Amino acid sequence: MSDLSYLQAVTIGALQGVTELFPVSSLGHSVLVPAWIGGSWQHLVTENASGDSGSSPYLAFIVALHVATALALLAYFRKDWVAIVKALFTTLRTRTVTTSTERLAWLLVVGTIPVGITGLVLEHTFRTLFAKPEAAAIFLTVNGVILYTGERLRRGSVARTAALAPELSAGPGAATEGDITAHASRRRLDDLNYREAGIIGLFQTLALLAGISRSGITMVGGLLRGLDHEDAAKFSFLLATPVIFAAGLLKLPSLAGSAGDHIHGQVVVGFLTAGVCAYAAVRFLSRWFTTRTLTPFAIYCLVAGVASMIWFA
Repeated sequence: MSDLSYLQAVTIGALQGVTELFPVSSLGHSVLVPAWIGGSWQHLVTENASGDSGSSPYLAFIVALHVATALALLAYFRKDWVAIVKALFTTLRTRTVTTSTERLAWLLVVGTIPVGITGLVLEHTFRTLFAKPEAAAIFLTVNGVILYTGERLRRGSVARTAALAPELSAGPGAATEGDITAHASRRRLDDLNYREAGIIGLFQTLALLAGISRSGITMVGGLLRGLDHEDAAKFSFLLATPVIFAAGLLKLPSLAGSAGDHIHGQVVVGFLTAGVCAYAAVRFLSRWFTTRTLTPFAIYCLVAGVASMIWFA
């Protein structure tokens, strides 16, 4: 019998593609969903927390899904990445940063450093210790609290700005809540300083814990630095792309070893499923965050996290 069925490949592929970008934690769901289903899916949970990742077909499969997700992000933001890479090489040649794109390129470099170092040093330890249903349920609940708290702090900032600018909310032609929110969030991506980018990147390291969302935690970091939801989401997706891609490429050789034996067909199917779902997810979320918030995702994480804690207690 195969270590990974085609049904499991499609299901986990779709799950990875969506939850890697939705602020609900792909790692947490890759642990909790098989645990909830049980039966022949239970071994996937055991392998996820295995100390011997080199021989785990499931972890080798997850590596392929990460690469698919990163490629979907690169495809969606292809114009941005072409401009960013050109800008980065321009700054290396001229040794100056003059345009907003050049500044954004270095903000992404600075933001990637904390999670890159932490991932290399602690990824294996965090996975073997915390990639278990009980821990994932707790951290998924914590993720919900973080998202909700971030939105509350954000709303408080908007309210304070409105109080300082009464002309926005009083008199003829009073501004709507959306107008006030826009006024409160006039910082653009290239307005961030390098220290702030580093702090947001540091937030991303928490995503090594199964249940904490990479996109969610970095979005909250961006919101707390004054970005609006649309720019915070874009920075989160751009920041995640090299991290996800590097993590996948670093462990891709495991697919050529014993871990990849007998699951090549499943890997292809899962890879394609994850890529399509990730592209659809980033397209949906890029539109969602132009007018909406993290609150629905916070509620989902709280409900799913608490339910999982009760179920696996």
